[in-house]
Amino acid sequence: MRILLLKKKWMTLSLSLLAAGAIFCAAWYPSAVSTAASKRQLPIYCVETNGEKRCAISFDAAWGADNTQKILDVLEKYDAPATFFVVGNWADDYPDAMQAIVDAGHEIMNHSNAHDHYNSLSAEQITKDITVCNEKIMKLTGIMPSLIRCPYGEYDDHVISTIRAMGMEPIQWDVEPSETKENHCAAMVSASQFAHDEDAKTYLSRFSGSLRSSANPWDSIC
Repeated sequence: MRILLLKKKWMTLSLSLLAAGAIFCAAWYPSAVSTAASKRQLPIYCVETNGEKRCAISFDAAWGADNTQKILDVLEKYDAPATFFVVGNWADDYPDAMQAIVDAGHEIMNHSNAHDHYNSLSAEQITKDITVCNEKIMKLTGIMPSLIRCPYGEYDDHVISTIRAMGMEPIQWDVEPSETKENHCAAMVSASQFAHDEDAKTYLSRFSGSLRSSANPWDSIC
């Protein structure tokens, strides 16, 4: 009889502990999820600009260079600065196109060296890849890139934290060409101005995945 009573007491105690644990988890879990979500690492998409219409035009130079000069001519016609996110291997393959961008006075930033999927690379591999591309751009322009657009627009927490640990900012895009038809003409700024502008609503527009596909980007925006 004593043994039976002992088992009942332990059973009651166990059930009480389980109930307390369930109540604790129910109360704590939502806040834990919220905290984890708030710590997610994100790249820059846009910033506030006090209601002023401003737009940072960018191009990804990853493959092909057929329309590079046509694009540069259009930018010159409209006196518009642009940022070219350049893959290091692209710069190696198209040195004349790279030099033309430099000579036109546009901003050149990092788009990786080999256009690999950063999500599948280690922090060490990402750092090495970015560094190689930075050095190529530095050698040609004399300016060390401070911005990078991740290949394929892919990123996760470890990618973003690795980039920021290098003192760089990851840049995405906020507007696609197909979304700019309704007369979104605006003052144009470079992506570095955009990234460090704390006061306006600046949109970063990406006009092409390569320099082969967009001979006249202004047809898309104005």
